[in-house]
Amino acid sequence: EDLLGMYRNMLITRGVEERGHILYRQGKIPGSFYTGRGNEAASVGVATAMGSDDVGAPLHRDMGVHITRGVEPWRIFAQFMGRADGPTKGRDGNVHMADPNLGLIAMVSHLPAMLPVAVGAALAFRIREEPRVAVGWFGEGASARGDTHESMTLAGTRKLPMLFVCDNNQWAYSTPTHLEYAVEHLADRAQAYGFEGVVVDGTDVLAVYREAKRAIEKAREGGGPTLIECQTLRMEGHAVHDDAFYVPKELFERWAERDPIERYRAWLRDHGTLDDETEEQI
Repeated sequence: EDLLGMYRNMLITRGVEERGHILYRQGKIPGSFYTGRGNEAASVGVATAMGSDDVGAPLHRDMGVHITRGVEPWRIFAQFMGRADGPTKGRDGNVHMADPNLGLIAMVSHLPAMLPVAVGAALAFRIREEPRVAVGWFGEGASARGDTHESMTLAGTRKLPMLFVCDNNQWAYSTPTHLEYAVEHLADRAQAYGFEGVVVDGTDVLAVYREAKRAIEKAREGGGPTLIECQTLRMEGHAVHDDAFYVPKELFERWAERDPIERYRAWLRDHGTLDDETEEQI
């Protein structure tokens, strides 16, 4: 049931964003519109590993976190359309949402400004001696900003119950990774802050879950932070106004073969967990 639950959450995540994209093009969603296509395994895998009392600050590519934590799809569409039934009651942009009752902290545009907020939550857990963990997400482009350095410095020094999740989708808007940083993997930086860094295939939901679960329980037991780098590709532009012309077509084609939903569906089929009737019900 847990395995099928992750599959269902990944499907809902993509379905919500695909339909949202259609509504935007019909002029029914104000502002801009962002999707996390190709990132479903990373967001759902980490969120599934979180405990019910843990908190997280997901970003605009992490719709799967909201779905997994229990935000109903209709409330997300209400948010998209600026309605009072959305998590922010129509008072903020379509991706600036979170339900605090589900342990989620709403994002702001200036990435990675939410990392210090998540680290603050982890510090509060430490002061209160609560067995809770905070999770903060950021992209590889945001890793160049000072907020990331400051957050990891404090979390590492105090050994806070914190998990840093880098959604490395290879493009900071139109800047490729080889022009963003000089190390081989961003996870290599964790050692300098005094904690562990892990690189994981962000298109493999079970691999993401395994590493996130291990890191979260380690943090809960006083083992300090972990940085997990989920390697994916942003399968669409930065937002709907961006056609991603700068991404080589061959790169899109290569990563399309590793579609996280198709990979997981094949795994479930091969292991006898998913049959035609079950898939039709989902």
